Amino acid sequence: MSEQTLILVKPDGVKRGLVGEILRRIEAKGYRIERMRMLTATDELLAKHYHEHTEKPFYTGMTDYMKSGPIVAAVIEGTRVIEGVRSLSGATEPTAAAPGTIRGDLGRDWGTGEIENLIHSSDGEESAALEISVWFD
Repeated sequence: MSEQTLILVKPDGVKRGLVGEILRRIEAKGYRIERMRMLTATDELLAKHYHEHTEKPFYTGMTDYMKSGPIVAAVIEGTRVIEGVRSLSGATEPTAAAPGTIRGDLGRDWGTGEIENLIHSSDGEESAALEISVWFD
């Protein structure tokens, strides 16, 4: 059974010219890009996306990073795509992410104090549906 997930190529991935490589890895795994757009995130959009984090101390730094440049948002489709894309992405902390993953091969700590980790992917069916509606209303 096919499902959908949201991925965001974050501003550091766009700035470094890695959009094609990230999408290539997702497509090479056999998943399909269903929809895609490039945009610069707004406070309102990020408040909807990160609604569970708005009161946390890291929220402002995280949203400043997410507004620092263009983002590529894409709806990815395929069987077990949520699990598969999260596996392809690797651990959240790029320095600790396994080689062979997007973050493990392409990410690193740049000393900014923020985790710049190239890609976001939904963590479950419920969050995927909500996040897709936020970015593709």
